[in-house]
Amino acid sequence: MEIIGATLEELEEFIISFGQPRYRAQQIMEWLYQKGVTDFKEMTNLPENFRKELRRAGLSSSVLSIEGAREAKDGTKKYLFRLQDGMNIEAVYIPEEKRKTVCFSTQVGCAIGCAFCATGQKGFHRNLTAGEIVDQVRRIGSDRKTRISNAVAMGQGEPLANYDETLRAIKLLNADYGLGIAARHLTISTSGVVPAIYRLAEEELQINLALSLHAAQDGLRSELIPLNRTYPLATLMKSCKSYTQKTNRRITLEYIMIKGVNDGQEDLKSLSDLAGGWLCHVNLIPYNPVPDLPYQASGDQTLQHFLNTLRSKGVAASIRQERGAEVKAACGQLSSQFSSLA
Repeated sequence: MEIIGATLEELEEFIISFGQPRYRAQQIMEWLYQKGVTDFKEMTNLPENFRKELRRAGLSSSVLSIEGAREAKDGTKKYLFRLQDGMNIEAVYIPEEKRKTVCFSTQVGCAIGCAFCATGQKGFHRNLTAGEIVDQVRRIGSDRKTRISNAVAMGQGEPLANYDETLRAIKLLNADYGLGIAARHLTISTSGVVPAIYRLAEEELQINLALSLHAAQDGLRSELIPLNRTYPLATLMKSCKSYTQKTNRRITLEYIMIKGVNDGQEDLKSLSDLAGGWLCHVNLIPYNPVPDLPYQASGDQTLQHFLNTLRSKGVAASIRQERGAEVKAACGQLSSQFSSLA
């Protein structure tokens, strides 16, 4: 059994099977999530014989190991994790004055195959379990000796293609007995899995949803994000607007600015039309270079022109301050391909 990834109720039932009182589960959760302890030997308020039983039972209180990390000058730190089957994933720690954020992965690789993304070039291997998702956030908080205040499913993989495990992880990250991260500080980013967007709207969670839009015309978006061929923009926007009406939660439209690809006047007009008149916020993202891909970032003047035009048309918009590009920790750069670790 993996304790990381189990709910309190599941762990209580398991603890009772050892002949222990139900409250022992809460004690174990506190050691794991609040104190960052993974060795049962160190859980000193548990009876010694019980601790020995837990070790003999082969319970897993951590499901990944830190293989290495790279830290940028701004404090952003990219972690390489090894899973128990030998596969690797990456996650990123982003420190700011008022918040400490972890960008976590939900899959090993990604099947979406976005043309501009390093992860998409590596193909898809498997979904992560809820325990493997939560453990990224927990281990980074423990390593940095800080409380993680925000967590975003914007790492490797398509979160809504791993719906059940991602939502289970989100609930554990939010739970008082888990990491206690406020729901409104949790974000799921999707490339546009329409059935899952409708399903998510029914969950009654106060989390944030971000859409990887990146083009506001079907032809171009299908080139950049192949999933658009299955769920074209009209279908996708219908699901997004339904989500905002059902939840009263604003959706963030993520738009990576790629020079000569999606940053022309016609692109801007399409984006303005698409984003106008409903509860959304456009986040303009400078493109981060990926080896062996031909794309380049739009210039600062182009980003500012997009921003000013969108705002002049009443569209809420901002330019993302990119973090960690020097260690390939920024948007679209995660690939689990550390060759040497510092």
